Amino acid sequence: MIGREADLETLREQLAESSEGHPRAVVVGGEAGIGKTRLLDEFRAEASRSALVLTGRSVDLGADGAPYAPFTAILRQLADDIGIDALLEAAGTSRSVLTVLLPELGAIEGLGPPAIAERAGVERLYELVAVLLENVSRARQLVIVIEDIHWADMATLDLVRFLIRMLTGGRILIMLSYRSDEVLRGHPLRSYLPELDRTRRVVRWELARLDRAQVAAQCEQILGCPADAATVDRVYQLSEGVPFFVEELIGIDHLGTGDDLPETLRELLLARYERLSEPTQHVLRLMSAGGSCVDHELVAAVFTGTPEELDAAAREAVTANVLTTDGNEYSFRHALVREAIHTDLLPGERARFHTRYAEALESGRGGPRSPSEISYHWMAAHDVGRAFVATLEAMEEARLSYAYVAAATMGERAIELWDRVAGAEEIAGRSRIDLLAQTASALRNAGESDRALSMINVAIDESPREPGDRYARLLRDKAQYLANLSRPGSTQLLRQALELLPDSADSSLRAQLLGELAGRLMLEARDDEAVETATLAFEEASAGGVTERMSIAATVRGVARVGRGEIDAGLADLEKARMLAGVDGGPLLRYFVNASDVMNLLGRYDDAIAIAQTGAEQARERGMERTSGVMLSSNTVEPLLAAGRLDSAEALLDPALALDPPPGFRVHLQRMKLWLTLWRGDPARADELLRGWRAGMVAQSELEMQSRLGFARVAAEIAFAQGDLQRAWNDAGAITAPERRRMPAYDLPLLAIASRTLVALSKADSSIDTTDEETRLRKVMADVGDWPTAPVWRAVFDAELGGTDHDGTSVSGWQAASEAVVVETAPVHLRPYTRFRLAQALVVNGERAEAEMVARAARRGAERLGLGLITSWIDDFAAQAGLDLGAEAARHPRVDLDPSRLTEREQQVLALIEQGLSNRQIGERLYISAKTASVHVSSILRKVGASSRTEAVYRAAHTMH
Repeated sequence: MIGREADLETLREQLAESSEGHPRAVVVGGEAGIGKTRLLDEFRAEASRSALVLTGRSVDLGADGAPYAPFTAILRQLADDIGIDALLEAAGTSRSVLTVLLPELGAIEGLGPPAIAERAGVERLYELVAVLLENVSRARQLVIVIEDIHWADMATLDLVRFLIRMLTGGRILIMLSYRSDEVLRGHPLRSYLPELDRTRRVVRWELARLDRAQVAAQCEQILGCPADAATVDRVYQLSEGVPFFVEELIGIDHLGTGDDLPETLRELLLARYERLSEPTQHVLRLMSAGGSCVDHELVAAVFTGTPEELDAAAREAVTANVLTTDGNEYSFRHALVREAIHTDLLPGERARFHTRYAEALESGRGGPRSPSEISYHWMAAHDVGRAFVATLEAMEEARLSYAYVAAATMGERAIELWDRVAGAEEIAGRSRIDLLAQTASALRNAGESDRALSMINVAIDESPREPGDRYARLLRDKAQYLANLSRPGSTQLLRQALELLPDSADSSLRAQLLGELAGRLMLEARDDEAVETATLAFEEASAGGVTERMSIAATVRGVARVGRGEIDAGLADLEKARMLAGVDGGPLLRYFVNASDVMNLLGRYDDAIAIAQTGAEQARERGMERTSGVMLSSNTVEPLLAAGRLDSAEALLDPALALDPPPGFRVHLQRMKLWLTLWRGDPARADELLRGWRAGMVAQSELEMQSRLGFARVAAEIAFAQGDLQRAWNDAGAITAPERRRMPAYDLPLLAIASRTLVALSKADSSIDTTDEETRLRKVMADVGDWPTAPVWRAVFDAELGGTDHDGTSVSGWQAASEAVVVETAPVHLRPYTRFRLAQALVVNGERAEAEMVARAARRGAERLGLGLITSWIDDFAAQAGLDLGAEAARHPRVDLDPSRLTEREQQVLALIEQGLSNRQIGERLYISAKTASVHVSSILRKVGASSRTEAVYRAAHTMH
């Protein structure tokens, strides 16, 4: 292990950290031959003394590797180690989902393939793996190694990302390796790796090349004695410090002087191979068509000689250090060698070898049947017809395994082959249009909604525009994909689909189209039409006995009825939706999300929290605690914020955002994150986040009225806090825009910031006449005055516009507001806010002693709730007005955020700042770039309210201790 001592020590540190019940992940990159595998092998040998080491390898078959192949290998190793019974026990209530990864378990009674809806299937599969690994790790620490993730399928990468983010405990270390020279533009790892870097439990670095002294040491280690200077110079020059190349150069037989060394990379890679006997070279050529790692059973099935001849050839290759063995597998000592040999195959040889592999896998003679690998080999053999059949089978297998990227890839391949296959429709058992639609669906489920939209457009263009189910389904799919992309047009497409449905159409399809249309109308705040359409959807579903659709229709109608003021009728509809949903995950999820949201909008925050938590508990019981459960728990964020439980809300936000939720829900979470960041006292950071998210939030605002009004409020509040009054008014102006539709729960808080901004603009420029704008605001307030929370917000609104000059300086107005907000339906942050504004009014009216007392009380309330924004406003106001807040302010120096809230990585960076290290030195210590270190330093300065690194260390030390 020349030159890898520091790397090995870092791995040991992460192992020790994970042994304490803190899951960790290590990502080791580097160019081909740099020593990643050697480093992992060395570490695995050490770790296996105290931990159970499980290894999965990604297969170098491009997009044709079997989905989740590394995890299938890992779980089989685990089953061998602890036994099937212990494996099933560790899997818990979702054990049936194990058959997705271990099909052989389907033979066990009660473990047939699970019948789960697509999205829920992914959630339960991910949750299953997390729960299983955590449970096993309680008895024995686990090291999960996945090599060569640059070849991994997206299903594997998505599952790895989920585990790294969502493992909540367990003694687990995840280790990943990749070839950096394979990660070119467009490769999935280009965006995937930086995303992992943002996760605090991940450490990533790339192995460096060896210097000349280290190359000399490696030469000596291989030769058993020091190499002469000329040889070292030549090896160093040719290898450029890549350890594998050093080993190959020195290991060549009959090495004489430096002049005997190969001149090209190809010569070097094939040097050992070319010294082997012809029968062994033939076996290696055959193996190269199977990949870097090939099972002995598969090699035996494709080899045409005798078993003794195969063994003799394999033994010679192993002795020559071209192959290695691990259990039942043969592996090329390095993937570069396999690539060089495979590239050297003659065209006829290549076709014959790949044909043998495809036939062996199809017949089951080569081990477990893998349609995706069969498709790969038939494609490589240029047998289009048989490749088409295998590709369709691989597409279906991937879909049933919830590996949607693989399913889409196979679907696109089948479409490409369609015109080259005689009788394609008969073979496929579907039309080309149906295949296009199925592939588009897989793309959507894989998160590729743009490509899904393009694919469904092709299907629509090729389909006759005539009444019937098929064309209506295509329009429905396009409507869904547009909604996923936050683009307009869904409502019109659903209307068009309904118009094309004949009277004889499937009632389930009609109910679905009506239900989805009702949902879009509800989000657009077209409540009357939404109620009417949802009623039709309910009746259609009831006629067909489709209780799932009845529940969804009842949910939509309930929300829309509440929106138009029929609160009791709406709540009754929601209760009906809950009862109809039964145990069906989809409708039940919709109920819990919408019912908790309605309670929040009505100001019944405790009820909202309770409903969402009940939903999260049911998700946990279904094995979806970390997916749907997190999303349901995050639905408590807004009522938690309203109730003043900021820490609890914050703990839920980031995990929910990390799950990449649908656009509407993502924008909702982003809005909560912005609000929390702002009112915690960091308007600059909130503004920074807003700049990054604004485009997506605005796009969603074009589709949903609640998103439009909610976004306008938080954007205006941020701009106001930043002192940009004109931007604040531009955003808040959505409240009087012609396209606004009535949504009282969102209108009311927007009216509050709009009125405050209007007054501030008038004060900033006395020449501005705001009379018309104020009149329009008052008209909106009158329109929404019947909402249950209206008395609270009307009192604040009237106070903002109170005073003889309508300048917000009325003492009586703010006294009334501060009394009005002390009710359960009022967001708690309004209590210190209205007292702060009362203190301002008291100063304007000359009542300074009273103002000081009120300001102190307001500051105490803001501080207790963690509302740093209000605290800073009060401190600035007191300083400008010359108020003495006494010991209250002195005890609490102004700091934007408590340093104890620094992330784990930021605490590491802070410790290195204290040692006087530069950003570059910090980066070297923590294996991150200097730029990333700079970002962490800036975040620390912001959080501790410091202007320099020295001040940051001082403030953090004195605040934490």
